Amino acid sequence: MQAVIAIPETIFMSGKRRAAEQLLQNICGVPLLIRTVATAARAGATEILLICPEILSDELIEECTKRALQHSMPIKAVRLSEFKPQAPSSWTRVNPQLQRAFLWVPWNWVSTKRFLTGLPLIGIRSVDWSRPAYVTVHEVDRDGPPLSRSQTDEGVAVTSPDSAAASERFLVAHSGKALDGIHSSFNRRLCRPFVRLLSHTEVTPNEVTFAGVIISVVSAIAFAQGGYLASVAGALIFFVAGLFDEMDGMLARVKFAETPRGTWLEGFADGLSYLMLFAGITVGLSKQYGKAALWMGFVLFVGALLALVVTSLGRRLATAPDRPNEYLDRFYRLLEKDSGNCVSRAVRHVQAFEKRGVMIHYVVIFTVFGGLPVLFVLATIGAHLTWILALYFNHRFFSSKLSVNTPREAL
Repeated sequence: MQAVIAIPETIFMSGKRRAAEQLLQNICGVPLLIRTVATAARAGATEILLICPEILSDELIEECTKRALQHSMPIKAVRLSEFKPQAPSSWTRVNPQLQRAFLWVPWNWVSTKRFLTGLPLIGIRSVDWSRPAYVTVHEVDRDGPPLSRSQTDEGVAVTSPDSAAASERFLVAHSGKALDGIHSSFNRRLCRPFVRLLSHTEVTPNEVTFAGVIISVVSAIAFAQGGYLASVAGALIFFVAGLFDEMDGMLARVKFAETPRGTWLEGFADGLSYLMLFAGITVGLSKQYGKAALWMGFVLFVGALLALVVTSLGRRLATAPDRPNEYLDRFYRLLEKDSGNCVSRAVRHVQAFEKRGVMIHYVVIFTVFGGLPVLFVLATIGAHLTWILALYFNHRFFSSKLSVNTPREAL
């Protein structure tokens, strides 16, 4: 798919320097024009046609092209004087460069790939050129009734410092996942101010992940002290560690810093945090219940370790090496298609309760109300059910590497 982005001559009314500042102003750590290009690429664009006014300097075009290549998105720049999207004659001039259908994105439109991929195909005469659209060009050279379909215009046009701030709030507010439940959505609301602040620093998502692990160590130490107040402190600290787990993904998405290594690191950090949490709880409960708690802790440790190994294997089988972040989304879609199977149906209904974003709430609730031993037993049962069911679904859905491209969905 082709994406078309045009830079208007009007932004040069205040001079070339001011125009460059507008084009490359920082929005959550990414220059505005580069963010527009990268978002279009995330939405499925494989070719970017950048329509530039003749007044735009070669140096600025080279700078934009260089930065776009950092996001693995090449740009084809075309110089046109007085290009006006509303004028059919302008499109006739650029027609040889256009594909039959293309994604139009205003140069200053801040949005997300989810909204851009939801745009319906409309005729070129029906487009509101101040908003993104998925456009067919066959009306350029002939008359005909325009296509009448609604447009999705979710996003913010950056035209001032206030709208730039609003665009950052928009990005951070939509930096979650489509599968977020009420607990994760609540957690992410707490994280939004910090994510926006971090996006303007050199802090990387992986560094946020490591910080969450360190906080989990502190939580485990608090639980290991035993006693009610120490356990409550440990639960609250673990809740904060869970927020760091939310922030690393949010920060990666708003800064286009998602990597396969980061996805694997986040999964490993989650598993390690659970192991340390339950190790601390084991030591703390052993001061009350003696060897029984130690044995239960050992059983829980084995279950949690097996769950980490088997789910990591499932991620490797279910996704391409460069897209491990697609594992959960693909797994949930397969569960939906397999709803005729009683095991899949049951797991689909309860899987949300196993997410870390939910678990941090349960740890606090059970600890505050003196139910830590009950949580300990439930976690032990849940850990072993997790690896057993993960092994079952690995075989059912992802029995071979071929399943990445040709999944066994005839279930």
